[in-house]
Amino acid sequence: MQPAEKQRPSVALPPQLPKPPTPPRIYRLAHLDTIVQVPGRVLRIYPAPRPVYDKLESPAWVIAKPASAEEEESFLDFTVEEKRRLVHAGAQVLRTGRALRLRPTKGPEVRLLNNPVGNEQHVAYEYVTSLPEIKQWLVSVHLYEGGYYMLVDQRNGRRTQLMAPPVISPDGRHFVCGNSDVLAHFEPSGLQLWSAEGSNLRLLWERQTEWGCTNPRWLDNKTILFEQDFFDKGDVDTRVVRLNVVP
Repeated sequence: MQPAEKQRPSVALPPQLPKPPTPPRIYRLAHLDTIVQVPGRVLRIYPAPRPVYDKLESPAWVIAKPASAEEEESFLDFTVEEKRRLVHAGAQVLRTGRALRLRPTKGPEVRLLNNPVGNEQHVAYEYVTSLPEIKQWLVSVHLYEGGYYMLVDQRNGRRTQLMAPPVISPDGRHFVCGNSDVLAHFEPSGLQLWSAEGSNLRLLWERQTEWGCTNPRWLDNKTILFEQDFFDKGDVDTRVVRLNVVP
């Protein structure tokens, strides 16, 4: 007869380790994390906390884009808002009929004439504000589809075309322009960095991107936070990110 088999002592199984969390999809979209080929280097883009972004100042001249067809209709009729601004613009800025007139201190008057036709030749110039930190006037240029912004030098009348309203660094030495049009593509999406030192504005670098840059705000004199709009799974999503734009 075979001896009875002894009962084996119970062995405790090692605890089952929890599965590592799956990172949100946004962190797996690597093309959103860099701006490449900025002369000789790659700029890294990092996620940033929204509460920090919300506490940063946004310039009053950064006009929110219309969120609906009704808002867009009223947005196109800028004359009422412009009249209010012109009251505080001073004697160097005035409108006469279709002409927006800007008078530099050491140059000829700049006349920007509206052409209100309903086709590709349509253009309308809207006075937005004076930017004494960089000695410029800001003008919004409305085209038949889309538009852009223009700076006019208060000293000599020199014009500078921008992709979006300028947001000036705390020390006044730089400004950034960030634009987002990832759905319609009437305007370029991307980011510009300008130098505002001296008597001339200078474009340091510009990148058009497949994602959009909305409402950039300066964290310090070298770093901005902004809302990064990106097209994913048939819709536009947004996250807050941080970018060091000045070396």
